[in-house]
Amino acid sequence: MSYLAPFAPGGEASIDAVTCERLLSIALSKGGDYADLFFEYSRGAGFAYDEGILKSASRSVSLGLGVRVQKGEATGFAFVQELTWDAMKAAAETAAQIASEGGHDQGIALASRELPKRYELDAFSLAAPSADKRGLLERAAAAAQAFDSKIIRAEASFAEGVREILIATSDGKLCFDVQPMIRFGVLATAEDGTKRQSGSSGGGGRMSMGYFDAFSPEWHAEEAARRAIVMLDAQEAPAGKLPVVLAPGDSGILLHEAVGHGLEADSNRKGTSRYTGQIGEKVASPICTVVDDATFVQGRGSINVDDEGNEPERAVLIEGGKLVGYMHDRMSARHFKRRSTGNGRRQSY
Repeated sequence: MSYLAPFAPGGEASIDAVTCERLLSIALSKGGDYADLFFEYSRGAGFAYDEGILKSASRSVSLGLGVRVQKGEATGFAFVQELTWDAMKAAAETAAQIASEGGHDQGIALASRELPKRYELDAFSLAAPSADKRGLLERAAAAAQAFDSKIIRAEASFAEGVREILIATSDGKLCFDVQPMIRFGVLATAEDGTKRQSGSSGGGGRMSMGYFDAFSPEWHAEEAARRAIVMLDAQEAPAGKLPVVLAPGDSGILLHEAVGHGLEADSNRKGTSRYTGQIGEKVASPICTVVDDATFVQGRGSINVDDEGNEPERAVLIEGGKLVGYMHDRMSARHFKRRSTGNGRRQSY
């Protein structure tokens, strides 16, 4: 099966299993322990509406291959934006230089993996006319300003993208996934005398334009405006150490920044996390359980496969206040002698 060839017109190579096997063999030719190929083709667009006009509209396209080779704790990496055989071969040879002795003397046999289908869509938002997206922004801005006379400004934004990835690993995995994403947001500013506050509302996920059937631009606009109005009478929080109460579910930045990053296993492997060496110890209230779960259907953080070719799992991190696990990629899982939780993530190829 050929995967990315349609996206490289005029290219010399068709990206199929045989091509990947040849590249992986070259990547391991200097004695690396492990190698992987990460092909990525991304398309995106963004729109911003403010002060009654469409302030910006953008489109982006990205295509390339990243080659990674690991030898012990060391990693060799190279990338190319041209998917010709010569360019890809040169990248594999460059990444291979992390090792300098031995070599891979066995053929690599890749097996295509059947993945879950958590975000299959009839159509991507990118295919919808740009005028439709502008219309959503105009509706949101109008609804926010109509909510209350104290609303003096309304901004709205829409971002969308589709990411196609092909992953081949020297331990035999071959995975292909298409990952859509949309994000819609409204920011309302309220003013009353000398007081000025803002409120926001937004949402999205791996969805089509059908998202707006359930959460219309007007719904988000009114919620943003309501929050801005409420904030006009908000009292300053006192300084000092205070308890924080989070609702069940996705608790956003507080959980992500204060706790989530510290539970990434690579920071614990390096000893830079406050949770290092605390597995089995109490780290939170006994009513607190924290779970990382990428298996929800069409969720913003849902994936069928991570960027190392591993399927994600529901990883319990804190249970009843006790630290029970970390989020693992391949390298940290090997270090801690655990199975990867499917948390290998790349910013891009």
